[in-house]
Amino acid sequence: MDLLNTLVEKGMRRELPTREEALAVLATSDDELLEVVAAAGRVRRQWFGRRVKLNYLVNLKSGLCPEDCSYCSQRLGSKAEILKYTWLKPEEATEAAAAGVAGGAKRVCLVASGRGPTDRDVDRVSRTIEAIKDQNGEVEVCACLGLLSDGQAERLRAAGADAYNHNLNTSEETYGEITTTHTYADRVDTVNKAHGAGLSACSGLIAGMGESDEDLVDVVFALRELDPDSVPVNFLIPFEGTPLAKEWNLTPQRALRILAMVRFVCPDVEVRLAGGREVHLRSLQPLALHLANSIFLGDYLTSEGQAGKADLEMIADAGFEVEGAGTTTLPEHRAAGGCGSAGAAGSVCGEGSGGCSGGAGETASATGSAPAPEAAPAGARTDLVAVRRRGAGTDLAPNA
Repeated sequence: MDLLNTLVEKGMRRELPTREEALAVLATSDDELLEVVAAAGRVRRQWFGRRVKLNYLVNLKSGLCPEDCSYCSQRLGSKAEILKYTWLKPEEATEAAAAGVAGGAKRVCLVASGRGPTDRDVDRVSRTIEAIKDQNGEVEVCACLGLLSDGQAERLRAAGADAYNHNLNTSEETYGEITTTHTYADRVDTVNKAHGAGLSACSGLIAGMGESDEDLVDVVFALRELDPDSVPVNFLIPFEGTPLAKEWNLTPQRALRILAMVRFVCPDVEVRLAGGREVHLRSLQPLALHLANSIFLGDYLTSEGQAGKADLEMIADAGFEVEGAGTTTLPEHRAAGGCGSAGAAGSVCGEGSGGCSGGAGETASATGSAPAPEAAPAGARTDLVAVRRRGAGTDLAPNA
């Protein structure tokens, strides 16, 4: 296909595709899917080889959020049956982080529900960051605490944070339909605050919320302009008790096309396969490794992910390798600026599905059974979906 040849050439040069080209990727047929994956895979290998970075989520504070993000099980008024607890102690968070590092995770993402941290919260998280760094000096730490106030990003960096995650989630035009308690501009401002403090910025999207192809292209182009080091791609898990409980809009093929489009638009950026991958990609997850160079290991914030052992087996079976702690994630031209270099203040971040990734805990949280198949669009096999709540019926903190 001439389109794919053009996109590969542009990706090798780090040149931005046109909006029409990005839309054309989303419009390709299932018969063309393997060609699309192969083309985007060439771009992925150009900048990241066959390495896969592993990330691990630690949910510092769960539920009871005053924001009304429609996709999130922790939202204001949510009736989703999730674990709710206040801040983990630094030693508890460090123990949780150690489990991820033992499994091969290079980055730990510290996520807390809420509109944004108070100064006291920043102090609390700073102590946690310092404790994790004391125990695992090489591990990267990304914070995902919501909207930042002036000076807070600098304090997190001083404590040893490498990155900050805050997702745009969807296009500016439709953002008000998803959330009313803060604005799209608020999110952009927080990403810019992270950048300005010398933190590696991590910002991504959530697909499957009923958005159009144009919305998807808009948000990915906006992310390209913001220039984060990491772009987590989350796939909505519609959970009962939230306004988007009936939004089953994704097929495995659609999810792969979205990932390919993101790779073409952001060729040299860490593209993270985040929340919802197990639910929506299912047996096609290995194909997604040809597009994304980063995944979350194990569980998300309020839902269970694929077993870590299965993730490692999948990576090996697909012919990829886990990225080592001493390896710089980003290509040299990006890492040279201080972002993504091992031990530097700039590394790549990610989020599971809404929270650390803009919402690892948000989109990755899910509860209850899937809606009836007749409520789903043609092609979406909700009868194949099995969403498990992390720690359901127990006092176990997710990923602890």
